[in-house]
Amino acid sequence: MKHLLNLLAAIALLVWGTHLVRTGVMGVFGANLRDFLAHSMRNRFSAALSGIGVTALVQSSTATSLMTSSFVGQGLVALPAALAVMRGADVGTALMAVLFSVDLSWLSPLFIFVGVVLYVSRQATQAGRFGRILIGLGLMLLALQLVVAATGPLFAAPPVRALLASLTSDVLLEITLGALLAVLAYSSLAVVLLVAAMASSNVVPMDVALGLVLGANLGSGLLAVLTTAKSSTPVRQVTIGNLIFKILGVALAAPCIGLWLRYLRPHLEDPQVVVLFHLALNVAMSVLFIGLTDWVARAMTRLMPEPMQPPSSRRPQHLDPSALSTPSLAISNAAREAMHQADLVETMLIGMLEVIRRNDLKLAAELRKMDDDVDRLYSDIKYYLTKISREALGEAESRRWTDIISFTINMEQIGDIIERVIIDIEDKKIRPHRNFSEAGMKEIVELHERLLANLRLGMSVFLVGNLHDAQRLLEEKVRFRELEHHYASTHLLRLAEQTTSSIETSSLHIDLISELKRINSHICSIAYPILDSAGALAPSRLRASRLADLGS
Repeated sequence: MKHLLNLLAAIALLVWGTHLVRTGVMGVFGANLRDFLAHSMRNRFSAALSGIGVTALVQSSTATSLMTSSFVGQGLVALPAALAVMRGADVGTALMAVLFSVDLSWLSPLFIFVGVVLYVSRQATQAGRFGRILIGLGLMLLALQLVVAATGPLFAAPPVRALLASLTSDVLLEITLGALLAVLAYSSLAVVLLVAAMASSNVVPMDVALGLVLGANLGSGLLAVLTTAKSSTPVRQVTIGNLIFKILGVALAAPCIGLWLRYLRPHLEDPQVVVLFHLALNVAMSVLFIGLTDWVARAMTRLMPEPMQPPSSRRPQHLDPSALSTPSLAISNAAREAMHQADLVETMLIGMLEVIRRNDLKLAAELRKMDDDVDRLYSDIKYYLTKISREALGEAESRRWTDIISFTINMEQIGDIIERVIIDIEDKKIRPHRNFSEAGMKEIVELHERLLANLRLGMSVFLVGNLHDAQRLLEEKVRFRELEHHYASTHLLRLAEQTTSSIETSSLHIDLISELKRINSHICSIAYPILDSAGALAPSRLRASRLADLGS
């Protein structure tokens, strides 16, 4: 039992080390990797080379698959180019397996020591995140040593040897077991390294090891399919098309296991037999199948056509679950969805004035129903953001994460205020057949126009983060408050003059301009994160001296 626990702990450490490297690399290079992939897909060959490079860095073909499929889902990349990237991604994983199969045990303590020093002393910086990568690499190398040390005593037991002996005559069972291990470990690289270590210790027969490697290769494609099972059709076209290539590759390679062992094993050391077989498999698949990407893409398009949607719901769905493994991409998706939420709020705000002017009960009902969509988007965006790994975010991405949460909260509250205003208009103006005075209506229109301009400015500040615009937006808060006070005073003067329409709508008028001021406060709060990060905010007001410096 002790030896089994030691082996399980070593396997867990290997998987965890792979996870640390993957998330660390995404934290340091995530946005750059995304841009590199997006710009390198001009043709199949450059796409395949970019897949090799990116996968060698993140040490996960699954991560590359999810990143690439997200681009396809957003219409940024064509399906054939994405499938070509995956051909290169598999080669990248195989190259990393070859590298880790070399005796680099002396690097393990060095990587762990330097990584911990960097991570602990400078955790929030790029150096700290690079330290996280070094820790992961060191743990992977240490885990491989522990696997070798733990498997000897464990697999010397007669029951275990009998179980392993039963695998020698069933390649299909070996492939199935290897695929299952890759899915459970969330890393085909970890499984290939584990199998290579066990084979070099004579724990498993070499032919069984090669069958497990075929299964691990297949498992990485299956894992991507399972991860994107609930994604949009274009996203699933990438992962399922990639799985088809892997199935074809495994089917062609399985009969070649005997030939590999007969002709090449005598010339290779035991660990190299496994990892070079894995590399040869993926290189052969890339060379043979790179010309089939267009054909498979057309086949996937025919087999999995995009479902037709009614015009009312035909818009991009940016909250792609497959992008969650790439935090920088997921943050970008959440920001795009937040802008859609703001578009709905803008539509509600424009419609509110139309309801006041035309006494349109039908439009009022539509706008109140639209608030449900705003609330739903707020919940969806918030839930999506909570699933992003915060530890993999850089400092700028962490600030953006907070900004998006704050922005969506403000939009949701503005939608609620507009809904309450519309209900008041229905109850206190439309049904009792009352109207604002001409002067009162002019004041409301002027406040509304200023409010709409501020909302659009706030959306620009959220999207671009321009410091000057953020300053203008916060200054509007003071101007709007002054206007609200002024119009409240002029309304009281009209009451003193016994203006009938002003008397009838007095309560609604005062409540309305007060609610408009509240909406403006929520809009202006969008500027706070931008000004705060620039050091332009005092605890309770704008720091005038700092703003003067920024403006000069």
